[in-house]
Amino acid sequence: MTNNKAPDLNSHTHHRRTVLRITVVVALAGLLFGYDTGVIGGSQLYFTEYFQLTPGQQGWAVSSALYGCLFGAMAAGFLTKSIGRKYTLILSGFLFSLSAWGSGIADSLPQLVIYRIIGGLGVGMASMAAPMYIAEISPPKERGRMVSYYQLAVVVGFFIVFLATYFIGGGNVAGMSAEAIKELHHHNVTQGWRVMLWSELLPAVSFFILLFFVPHSPRWLMIKGREEEARKVLLTITADDAEADSELEDIRRSLSQHQSAGFASLLSGPLLFVLFLGVMLSVFQQVTGINAILYYGAEIFANALGYGPEDALKQQLWLGAVNLVFTFVAIYTVDRWGRKPLLLTGTLGMFLGLSVLGLTIYTGQMGMLSLLAILVFIGSFALSMGPVVWVMLSEIFPNRVRSVAMSVAVAAQWLFNGIVASTFPLVNNSAFNSQQFNGALPYFVFAGFCLVTMAFVWKLVPETKGKTLEEMEALFERNRLPGNAAEATG
Repeated sequence: MTNNKAPDLNSHTHHRRTVLRITVVVALAGLLFGYDTGVIGGSQLYFTEYFQLTPGQQGWAVSSALYGCLFGAMAAGFLTKSIGRKYTLILSGFLFSLSAWGSGIADSLPQLVIYRIIGGLGVGMASMAAPMYIAEISPPKERGRMVSYYQLAVVVGFFIVFLATYFIGGGNVAGMSAEAIKELHHHNVTQGWRVMLWSELLPAVSFFILLFFVPHSPRWLMIKGREEEARKVLLTITADDAEADSELEDIRRSLSQHQSAGFASLLSGPLLFVLFLGVMLSVFQQVTGINAILYYGAEIFANALGYGPEDALKQQLWLGAVNLVFTFVAIYTVDRWGRKPLLLTGTLGMFLGLSVLGLTIYTGQMGMLSLLAILVFIGSFALSMGPVVWVMLSEIFPNRVRSVAMSVAVAAQWLFNGIVASTFPLVNNSAFNSQQFNGALPYFVFAGFCLVTMAFVWKLVPETKGKTLEEMEALFERNRLPGNAAEATG
């Protein structure tokens, strides 16, 4: 008996490590997502001054990449289905690298925007393909945690880039003379922001190269009729032959019962409700304000909270650190507590953080309480709407429509990301905000959306932890109408 168990345990450990290694490589897409988002937050303090941008132009410079993300996500639906998840990710790695190089050499706003859009195309493709790929190779009982590694990589990217921009921007300016700070600021305006953007080249090129060493998704191989290749991949990521054959049979049965379908099939029956859930979760992830805080965090610290530009870069490190810590909490609770409890707890915390931040700005009492409120918001998002939305998007769609449905949901996410990013400077700098709300209006609006999100999750979002991707199809078949969604939460 002892001799028989040891190989099984060793085999199980080996296969788990294989899945983890593959996941880490693919999750680098998330690191680049976070890095690309964070680098614009620090660099825009300086290129806005370098190019003498108006608030509208500033919003366009920051948000332009997001419209590239929108089209990248839409294209990823076709690409992940036709050339596969793996090659879609490789293409995104190339676009990341091109964008990082080109953005740093830009000598005009149009040039900067073009290269940011190229990078956005890569982010959009990767943001859909990476969670999908990870979900398709992960064991059902660990899928929430494995897909959450993607979000962990996002926040690691944020933290790394905040460190990078902080040190590239001159590091700790405490104790420096006014003249030295002025010289440092001039350097950052003329050259520093370029180095910040170029710093993305190292992770981008590494991601591109490492992807050549991961396998294709077994579910994509089955969709393409390459069953023997799919079985070989499953043998490397499952504990034994029996588990591989069982999963292969589940995929075969799912595909035989439901032939691969296009966008039109999403507009009727249970699929319409599932698409509605995915799109609305994506929209709520954005309109609750996370990327306004992350993109313009340095500016918020510099203007609303009274920090100088270089010192504001240091305050961003707090955002990155809290984001990182609470993402770890989400990873180790999402498969224990479930998706829905985390979403409800997190959105409540987001609402409280934004409300307190708005009140401190409205009453002119900015200070440590304002900073703590921002950190409560960031931590609550990292616990909930950050990782959990990506987990649910990767698991709620059936095999036959996963590519096209997820591309629609992720495209909606990037569309509203772009809307929030481009309108925030306009609303924040408006006379109405200044005269009627003392600068607090955007934060009250975001807090209101948090309440709407809580109601949506409470009423309509089902619990999906522990179910296989194939079992998820049956869940939504049984609960095909919005009124039945509560039945799926048990």
